[in-house]
Amino acid sequence: MSAASPSEIVQQYHRAWTTGDIETAMALVADDISCRAPGGDLHGKDAYRAFLAGFAPRLTGIGDIAALADGDRVALFYYPQTAATATTPAAELFTVRDGLIAENVLIFDRLSYGPPQG
Repeated sequence: MSAASPSEIVQQYHRAWTTGDIETAMALVADDISCRAPGGDLHGKDAYRAFLAGFAPRLTGIGDIAALADGDRVALFYYPQTAATATTPAAELFTVRDGLIAENVLIFDRLSYGPPQG
């Protein structure tokens, strides 16, 4: 049986966390993961787990996923849907090393996911 490709690893990870299965997602993440995210950088699996676990319960759906792969780097583009927005895009650029996600650059508009301004 062949090992999963970086694209398959990233898509398995994405499917897991967006359906609330944080532990399955974390099994695909390196202990020393680094993530550049709006609002601050995350270092290590515990910080990354807390970040995902804090956002995942807010999801009401995921729209239009596109994936592009170039070797060990995989980009995902999608629409995380919450009570606040269903049309704000997100993009992530992953680097996979030794079968685990080692780096993530996450891009999204934080303000779109906050409480409605009135």
